Amino acid sequence: MARKIGDPVLKDRSDTDKSVCSFECHVPDEVLAQIRSRVAQYPWHEMPDDGGWDYGTNLDYMKELCDYWIEEFDWRAQEARLNAFPQFKTKVDGIDLHFIHEVGSGQNPMPLMISHGWPGSVAEFLNLIEPLAHPERFGGSVDDAFTVVAPSLPGFGFSGRPPRPYGPRRMAGVLNRLMTERLGFDSYLAQGGDWGGAICSWLGYEHAPACRAIHINVLTMRHPDGPRTPEEIAWARQFDADQIMQNGYRTQQATRPQTLSYAMMDSPVGIAAWLVEKFHDWSDVALGRIEDAHSKDELLTNIMIYIVTRSFNTASWIYYGRREEGGRILSPEGKRVEVPTGCAVFPAEMLRWPPRSYAERIYNITQWTEMPRGGHFAAMEEPEMLLNDIRTFARSLRT
Repeated sequence: MARKIGDPVLKDRSDTDKSVCSFECHVPDEVLAQIRSRVAQYPWHEMPDDGGWDYGTNLDYMKELCDYWIEEFDWRAQEARLNAFPQFKTKVDGIDLHFIHEVGSGQNPMPLMISHGWPGSVAEFLNLIEPLAHPERFGGSVDDAFTVVAPSLPGFGFSGRPPRPYGPRRMAGVLNRLMTERLGFDSYLAQGGDWGGAICSWLGYEHAPACRAIHINVLTMRHPDGPRTPEEIAWARQFDADQIMQNGYRTQQATRPQTLSYAMMDSPVGIAAWLVEKFHDWSDVALGRIEDAHSKDELLTNIMIYIVTRSFNTASWIYYGRREEGGRILSPEGKRVEVPTGCAVFPAEMLRWPPRSYAERIYNITQWTEMPRGGHFAAMEEPEMLLNDIRTFARSLRT
């Protein structure tokens, strides 16, 4: 019987719920051939002559990307990059949770959980994990080493799906149990962007002292009292204006994700276009120059993870789950995250950062770094800047 998309090889798998079992990804050849065939047979259609990227993912670029996908992209090379890191699965709250676990160098590496968001995956961190865990290999000090845990969020990538949509608050509970109950860490630092930033917020708010501190490169939460100062009011107005042309995907995935999934699950090109639009619009690039930040190999590796694991549908559920959890408000009573918080402020962040005065009503900010460049996908766009900021923040916790 032919194996289906999303049926990777799992080694040493145990049926014991609390076991931690080794994992490797291996997508069958026939699945890769099926994907290439679907891409090659895609019925290309039209877009307005003046389209550019204003109407959505550019048609000419999609054709170029798909030609590369068919003729040159080497999934096996990218699969080998993933499998070069120790990977595992364990059940938490009944979810088969996948994670990379790279033990750091030296005598006392700090436990660090890094979490991705949508439309990302653990592939975002492939250039970041080794320098975090083994700084001495890159000219750094072993004293800055981390033991890195990079999970695939529930419903994303190689992780199993929750029984119904989980928002970031509930996911934070799952990931805290991974770190404490499954991996046995007494305390850890959490870092994240996109949904990872929201998850970190909930970890710091509800799961201290196990989560001893958080470092975020996006601010997704809101204070119930809203903006106060003229600067904060101006930021809120500009944020709302920025989101007018971005809200379509978010509204769809937060209200009717199942309807969207019927089209996407059967179309590799459809999934690619849906994700590529975000990597173009949310990165610090000039119009039409997506590859100034992301190579075709990087884009397609992330896209393929959604396709081969058949997780496009379940990954979108987090938007529905967040809506049910109450949206962006962290605390209706105005309480804040009291664990030390580091903020890496990238200037082209699609979710425009507020003034620090507003952020400090939500977090106990002990480090605030305004970066010279970079956008939403910091771990991919500016990994060295992000790496150095995490290290600097962690040093303040070690003393």
